[in-house]
Amino acid sequence: MSKLSLGWKIAYLGDEDIVNVIMGQSPPSSTYNNKGIGLPFLQGKAEFGEIYPHPIFSCSNPIKIAEKNDLLLSVRAPVGDVNIALFKSCIGRGLAAIRTKDGKIDYLFLFYYLKYSKNLFDSLSMGSTFKAITKKEIEKFQILLPPLPEQNKIAEILSTIDQDIEEVCESITKIGQLKKGLMQNLLTKGIGHKEFKETEIGKIPKEWHITNLGNIVKQKKETIFPGNIESIKYIGLEHIGPGDHKIRMWGNSSEVKSLKFQFKAGDILYGKLRPYLDKVIIADWSGVCSTDILVLETKKGINNVFMLYFMHHPNTLRYAISTSTGTNHPRTSWRMLSGLKVSLPPLPEQNKIAKILSTVDERIQLLKKKRKKLERVKKGLMNELLTGRKRVRVVA
Repeated sequence: MSKLSLGWKIAYLGDEDIVNVIMGQSPPSSTYNNKGIGLPFLQGKAEFGEIYPHPIFSCSNPIKIAEKNDLLLSVRAPVGDVNIALFKSCIGRGLAAIRTKDGKIDYLFLFYYLKYSKNLFDSLSMGSTFKAITKKEIEKFQILLPPLPEQNKIAEILSTIDQDIEEVCESITKIGQLKKGLMQNLLTKGIGHKEFKETEIGKIPKEWHITNLGNIVKQKKETIFPGNIESIKYIGLEHIGPGDHKIRMWGNSSEVKSLKFQFKAGDILYGKLRPYLDKVIIADWSGVCSTDILVLETKKGINNVFMLYFMHHPNTLRYAISTSTGTNHPRTSWRMLSGLKVSLPPLPEQNKIAKILSTVDERIQLLKKKRKKLERVKKGLMNELLTGRKRVRVVA
């Protein structure tokens, strides 16, 4: 900011009249435990959440301590991430605690200010291989400080947005758990069945039958070489998110100089490398994809959305992992996957199951869009409020 807002001042984290900086120190490993003996032990960024940390271990003999509402700053790579201590905790050498003085600075305001300024911390870090930041560097960090009532109001606005985001995230988690339970029941027990029969893969509804995946789905291997086509949409494993069901991003085919598979709308795209076996989507347009992706087409009488959920089922994932071969880049193959046993309902029931699970997924996607919108609003507000570009009205 080129011009300081009226009433604002420049301060530093080394100003002991407003904050204290406490560098963490790792206690002896013999004092660590996972039985809750002593104080919660926080070692670094790995235990951070969006706002509050999630300790894994406790420490029976802490050396350096963070008090409740202290700001926890990651001082070793990655540098600059910040959380708020939810309770008194032991802090290791990967963290520093920043303790605000009552009546001088609002800890929530400072939390958002430091979160907004993360990249500045990263630029101060030292060491080319393992970046770290010292107490001296922390204390030289400059902050723009509005009057305390304005700090309080800014913190209130941003924390309200965070509460809204948290509520949406909780809803996504709950509906995700519902979906997981529905998938397990619908893909093994179906809808409203009273009679079941024993099969080689366990009990299934009497009207269902067992078949191999290769009997109801076929692989498509239509290849195309660079230079034979104009630039069109390209899908690589990097463009598919775990648990996705539709294409949400893509690349440019002209940027990929290797052999590609062609696909069309309605095809199932399945990542065959072991780390990406949970990447399965249905294409809603035609394009080309990496040869690390299987292009699959359902045969007549098979609902492709039902098969998509079957391919996402944990049993399918376990089978695919068990059939993966190779040392450097383990992968499964269609030859192996085609032998997977499928408990198959009649087409009308496939359609119903696909509709139920799709409806749940649509709800999850709407919530994810809402979360992204709130995150954009929060980012914009931080940019305006924490720099003084936009002032808040404080009622006396």
